[in-house]
Amino acid sequence: MAPLATITRAMGVREWSLLLSLSCLWGGSFFLVGVAVREVPPLTIVAARVGLAAPVLWLAVAALGRPIPRDPSVWLAFAVMGVLNNVIPFSLIVWGQTQIPSGLASILNASTPLFAVFVAGALLADERFTLARILGVAIGFVGVALLIGVDALDIGELPVLPQVAVLGAAVSYAFAGVFGRRFRAWRVDPLVTAAGQVTASGAVMAGLAMALDRPWTLPMPGLEIVAALVCLAVLCTALAYGLYFRILETAGATNVLLVTFLVPVTAILLGVFVLDETLRASHLGGMALIGVGLLVMDGRAWTAVRRRLRSNAGPEATA
Repeated sequence: MAPLATITRAMGVREWSLLLSLSCLWGGSFFLVGVAVREVPPLTIVAARVGLAAPVLWLAVAALGRPIPRDPSVWLAFAVMGVLNNVIPFSLIVWGQTQIPSGLASILNASTPLFAVFVAGALLADERFTLARILGVAIGFVGVALLIGVDALDIGELPVLPQVAVLGAAVSYAFAGVFGRRFRAWRVDPLVTAAGQVTASGAVMAGLAMALDRPWTLPMPGLEIVAALVCLAVLCTALAYGLYFRILETAGATNVLLVTFLVPVTAILLGVFVLDETLRASHLGGMALIGVGLLVMDGRAWTAVRRRLRSNAGPEATA
């Protein structure tokens, strides 16, 4: 069996391309949830999201001929991953969005990389936290706040518990990213991992929705709501998690969770180019700060600058 490739802390073009694609998919999820929550209860939204995504992923697994693990411990890990990566965060975010603005929810969700730096740094030998990572995450988080707008931080009379719930979702995502690294060690294909965890979370959420929301007693949602749920399941869940686990396999937990910095960027740009919204100076400033934060975390730009400075200083600088 060939040895596992090392985690790429400085991501290449392929990893950045996948991360940008993932941010586009998840950037649309806040909008779609905002549409669906007008007529469908939170737990039912989550159940429909993962329940519809699971068969799509298994069809992809079958079409591509990916091997399915038979070890019970792997399937138990799928269940744990489903709870950490789907059941807990999806439920908390959707419930939070019923009581706080989506802009504030996006900012709180963008704290995920900050939690990931410390969780991965404490638990993973090859993702120890460094000053550059902490500084980069802090700069990126400020950029997200500026991008979405300081008005979103004016919590005023907003209830505290929904805000804590979204922060709890960010913590759960951080632990899920670290826990998900074990599938790479077990050589489980990322697409199979995505299918397994979504299936497990679908089973849990179906039971919760049936018990608490009793969706069969609700009026039939309109075509717009159904379309939002289908897009949320197929694009923002099935396709997105295929990309997520591919990035996690090669770039690690901290890097894949940087997507929460990029999600607001893609949401703003989609609004500008698709909905003809105005691109403000604060948007550009926020994007610039996010870019600086990502560059600091990546580390290669700073290394190149130091090499250039040493080269310009001459041999006496290294004597």
